[in-house]
Amino acid sequence: MVVVAHPDDEVLGLGGTMNKLISEFNVAAHVIILGEGITSRSNNRDPELWKKELVIHNANIRAAQKSIGYQSVRTYDLPDNRFDSIALLDIIKIVEAEKQSFSPEVIFTHHGGDVNVDHQRCFEAVITACRPMSHESVKTIITFETPSGTEWRSPTDPRHFLPNLFFSISEDNLNAKITGMEMYDFEKRDFPHPRSPEALKIQAQRWGVAVGCPLAEAFTLVRCIQA
Repeated sequence: MVVVAHPDDEVLGLGGTMNKLISEFNVAAHVIILGEGITSRSNNRDPELWKKELVIHNANIRAAQKSIGYQSVRTYDLPDNRFDSIALLDIIKIVEAEKQSFSPEVIFTHHGGDVNVDHQRCFEAVITACRPMSHESVKTIITFETPSGTEWRSPTDPRHFLPNLFFSISEDNLNAKITGMEMYDFEKRDFPHPRSPEALKIQAQRWGVAVGCPLAEAFTLVRCIQA
């Protein structure tokens, strides 16, 4: 199960890896998108003002899903970049309900030190919802970086993304990721922005070079319990 804050985070964080796991290993993947992802562009939150764009945004999610290949997605409408205005417990309850429905063994979510407050709260909700108790089905929690959110953390902040888990991906996996990202009309950007196609390829090459393969995506293994 993949738990993200905004539409496009699921692609930016692990689009290549998800495509690889689904196409090569028949992994069943369920994506949870907690926030609507767009209304923070106004001074005050007014979903009616963004009604047309939200419809397009939702269609973009489905187009990106087709590119990556994951089987199911559930969207919520938590306020964009305002997750800190919501009780953490309410977000936890969403994660718990989705977890109970899908029964995942592995959850991917945001790095907890991202500059984006929604990413931080998403991470906190997942960690709290998956306490390592005897009846807990989730045995593995993995966090990912989100370009234009993770690397912009202050250099003096101790919560930097320090990957210790890497997935080698193919050109096809990377192209699925880039195509998926390009489906997001309001999120894609031109180079040298971190969300541009060129930058996403450079990032995959960077992590590939770091671990001795052509292309890779980087993660942090937070918890893994083996029987």
